[in-house]
Amino acid sequence: MMNKRALMTSVLAGAVVAGGAAQAADRDQLRIVGSSTVYPFASYVAEEFGATTEHPTPVIESTGSGGGLKIFCEGDGLDTPDITNASRRMKPSEFERCAENGVTDITEFVIGADGIVIAQTTANEALNLSREQLTLAVAAKVPQDGELVDNPYDNWSQIDSSLPDREITVYGPPSTSGTRDAFEELVMETATEEMDGYDEPYTTVRNDGPYVDSGENDNLIVQKIQNDTEAVGVFGYSFLEENRDVIEAVTIDGVEPTPEKISAEAYPIARSLFFYTKNSHFDRVAGMEDYVGMFLSEQMVGDQGLLKGQGLIPLPQAMRAEARARFEQRGKLKLADLK
Repeated sequence: MMNKRALMTSVLAGAVVAGGAAQAADRDQLRIVGSSTVYPFASYVAEEFGATTEHPTPVIESTGSGGGLKIFCEGDGLDTPDITNASRRMKPSEFERCAENGVTDITEFVIGADGIVIAQTTANEALNLSREQLTLAVAAKVPQDGELVDNPYDNWSQIDSSLPDREITVYGPPSTSGTRDAFEELVMETATEEMDGYDEPYTTVRNDGPYVDSGENDNLIVQKIQNDTEAVGVFGYSFLEENRDVIEAVTIDGVEPTPEKISAEAYPIARSLFFYTKNSHFDRVAGMEDYVGMFLSEQMVGDQGLLKGQGLIPLPQAMRAEARARFEQRGKLKLADLK
């Protein structure tokens, strides 16, 4: 059996063949920004890339999905990032901002599936929350007596007597985070479309204390719910997988987040993970082509890939093959694709 170092060297060789001969470059180190959820996977690939090739290890910043796309779209020059990771899809407004700043040739890659986990410490009794209950806990305004009022709930049992008599504290991501965007869409928007009292989908998060903006570091949220045993935290599935000895998932609408249920979209808060490449940089930044090829390889994102061990949930084989074909063809993202 190949050891890991030999395996990754083999992966790289295949990526070079698929991508073509290396070109002279204007910058010798890849720069990547974006999602805190994708960050552990991108970092793993970057470390293997730096260890198994002649290229330096890429520089990766965890800026959040929105923050990464903002930096990525600032321009086409080599003082801007080459790749941005995202835990939700690029918005049409972000695509238009890119185009306004000369970033007109972008390829979108879906790299795997992920579930947004609501978690608590293992010291607590098992907890099941509905998306409606979660929304009533974190929304800035809630319906009462036929009108929307400032959220009065500070205890879970005030929302539903079947819930524990615990103070509502939700440590979650900031507004720049793709995880926050997905939470607002998949939890709050979905719930308020069906709830009496909301005339339209509602996604405004309260800022009076119970929801605590905890930055882009999901490991910090894990630490916070370990220290604050009444609280729950919001983050990607891989952070649950890494910390199962101290935290456990809250079931959502009676469904536990498992790789199988997330991949099949049976878990209510399932989503896809992305990265975007600035295609004009492929010939200008050394190793960019090889890095992308390595990331998309079966040895990384396949059913038995190395990133599965890091918590990434693989896509179906046909979707993985489609991503590699898009890479070879430099499939150009269009505004219509995002609408």
